[in-house]
Amino acid sequence: MVRKYDGLYIFVGAAKDETLDKTVDKMRGEITRLSGTILSTEVLGKRSFARPMQKRDHGTYVRIRFELDPASLATLRQRYHLAEDLFRVQLLSVNDRREAIVAEQRAKQKAREAAVAARAETAAAVA
Repeated sequence: MVRKYDGLYIFVGAAKDETLDKTVDKMRGEITRLSGTILSTEVLGKRSFARPMQKRDHGTYVRIRFELDPASLATLRQRYHLAEDLFRVQLLSVNDRREAIVAEQRAKQKAREAAVAARAETAAAVA
């Protein structure tokens, strides 16, 4: 049984895009090595920490969504602990039902915003 996971990765030494791409590819390689599937990768950018951690005050955040067998998750975490480029990692299971509800709420919100914009346009055209 394969489950979806969201991984939030923090890299501190990867200031340049080339270095960041290589380290992200390493993390994705660990997932595929355990016969996982990468669904999406999103670089969230460089952010400051709320307080300095291990004499570091900022890091580059990356989110990777992937599918993996739950039995392989412990092995993946162990491999990430050995990675020198990785500062922190958080792996969360994705709840498909919650994802569907959030997507539906976003669609309703966009429909409301479009209706308000259409009303504003017609009011401006009349005036």
